[in-house]
Order: sequence, then structure tokens, then C-alpha cells
Amino acid sequence: MGKITLKHVNKSFGDVAVIPDINLTIENGEFVVFVGPSGCGKSTLLRLIAGLEDVSAGRIEIDGTDATHLPPAKRGLAMVFQSYALYPHMSVRKNIAFPLKMAGMSEAEQEKKVQNAARILNLTNYLDRRPGQLSGGQRQRVAIGRAIVREPAAFLFDEPLSNLDAALRVSMRQEITELHQSLKTTMIYVTHDQVEAMTMADKIVVLNAGNIEQVGSPLELYHHPANVFVAGFIGSPKMNLIGGAEAAKHNAATIGVRPEHIDIGEGGPWTGTVGLSEHLGSDTFLKVEVDNIGTLNVRASGEVTLRHGDRITLAPQAGRLHRFGADGKALA
Repeated sequence: MGKITLKHVNKSFGDVAVIPDINLTIENGEFVVFVGPSGCGKSTLLRLIAGLEDVSAGRIEIDGTDATHLPPAKRGLAMVFQSYALYPHMSVRKNIAFPLKMAGMSEAEQEKKVQNAARILNLTNYLDRRPGQLSGGQRQRVAIGRAIVREPAAFLFDEPLSNLDAALRVSMRQEITELHQSLKTTMIYVTHDQVEAMTMADKIVVLNAGNIEQVGSPLELYHHPANVFVAGFIGSPKMNLIGGAEAAKHNAATIGVRPEHIDIGEGGPWTGTVGLSEHLGSDTFLKVEVDNIGTLNVRASGEVTLRHGDRITLAPQAGRLHRFGADGKALA
């Protein structure tokens, strides 16, 4: 079991409220991603759940039991950090077995659990190596293996892929997702990368200045952002947000349209000049300076032949326009 419930959890450092007030339920077996810009409180929230930080107020429950003041070792959780935190003088086998050894488990049982974790993570052939002989991705798998052998109620990942190069991040992202499918254990994953959040999560928690802006599945957040912040944060490239007279025409303070929901063609309501073009093969992303609106990002076919300085018309696709009020919240 691995249900985690936060009830009016607060965290302050002196007079600064990092987490003003949060209520959140993470169901057993869910893969939940905390995402938001740097300094939004996502890592602090994870550390509160882990017991590495004390709450200033509120209650944390793990499987219905009050864990607010339990030490980390008593919470039944396993944390994987951004740094691998491996012992360089120990073999992979001993690194993975270390928490079991500290718990007083027999060597035979330790070896059984280590072999199982190594099989799951494709580390069997590396058990006698030391961390310095491994790639970054392999070292991160060793850190995950050390967490697996503890058989925790939930895994807590604190930006575990940020030290890896782009290709390794993609492969490790897939491996962690497959690990979740295999273990069916609750996982909470912190990242500032909304692409990681969109591709990995069952449920995303978008944080901003310590507050939860929206909770939902990746596609819920993509298609139905609750406010301007979520609209601008989720999606790559991010949603175009337009204010002023153009928004007022739609009875809104701000309107939003995603780059892929803008058509290029004759007779569109917006006229602009093509600026920067980013050709990515299957897609081309255009920066278009639209008259009386400003710069819009437009996603087009990879075969588009438009050039810098070309004049084009644009039209938002029917039903794809998002409307937001003066308070930033989505309008019906």
C-alpha cells in the first residue's frame, strides 16, 4: 500500500512561507509528478513527505497513519536523489545491499533481493563493478536499485535525471515508467521539465510559489488548463497568450491558443511577418510577428517553404481558443 494524504500542510522558513497551505491525496499505485518552475516548492514538498523537513503545520498520512512526526526511516518510503549518493569504494552489489545490511538482514536474503533488483534494472552483469566504472545512467539505476530492495510503500524521486545528457534522460524516463508498470508501487517524481511530467505521469501536480495551481492527468492539463499559469507552463512550445483588444473581442482578459492549433492560409483574421524558423524535420516552428498582437509561435509541417520576411495570414482552429478572466482563471 502507498496512499499518501496531505492535509493543510504548511512549511515556513522564518517569516517566508514556502508552502502556504496544501491539500493533496496521492492514491496507492499512482505515478504523480510535481512540476513547476525553480523555487516553486516542489522539492520542499517532497522532502516534507519523506520526513527530511519538518512541517510547520498540517498533517501527513501514509496509508491512513499519521506520519507527520515520524522520522524518515519509519515512514516506509525510499528516496532517489538528483545526485546518485553512491559509495565509490563499494561494488554495485554492496551499494544496493547497503540499506538491507543496516537493517540487519541476513547475507543470503540480501543477495536474493539484490539479484532481483539487478534483474529488474539490467544490472546483473555490473554487480561486481564500482560506481566509477559505470555510466551516469547505470549509476542512477544503482541508486534506484538501492531503493527497490527496501520494498517501500512509495518511491520519491527528486529530479533524478537532471545530471544526465539528453539521450540518457529519454531512455531513463522510459525505464522509470516501465519500472512503475512492473512494480505497481506509488511513485512521486519531482521535475522542472514539463515534457518529463507529460510523458511519465498518471497525475500531474502543477506548483507555483508553493501553491497547487492544478491537479489532473497530462491531457486534462493540456486541453483544459485551469488558469493562465498552467496554460503557459504545460506544452512545448508553450501556449500563445494574447491580451488587449484581441482578447476583449472574445469577452476575455486573455486568450490562449497552442502553436499546433493555428492554421496558416488564406483569409485568416491575423496577418503577420515570418521571423525565425526552426526546422526539426517532421515539424517547423515559426515565430510570426502578428500585426497589433505581437509574436506568436506557430507549428507547421516540416515541408513548409516559408521564409524570413514572408507575409502570411493565420487562423486559430475552431473550438481551440482558451479564454481567461482578469483573475487569470479559465472561463467557461
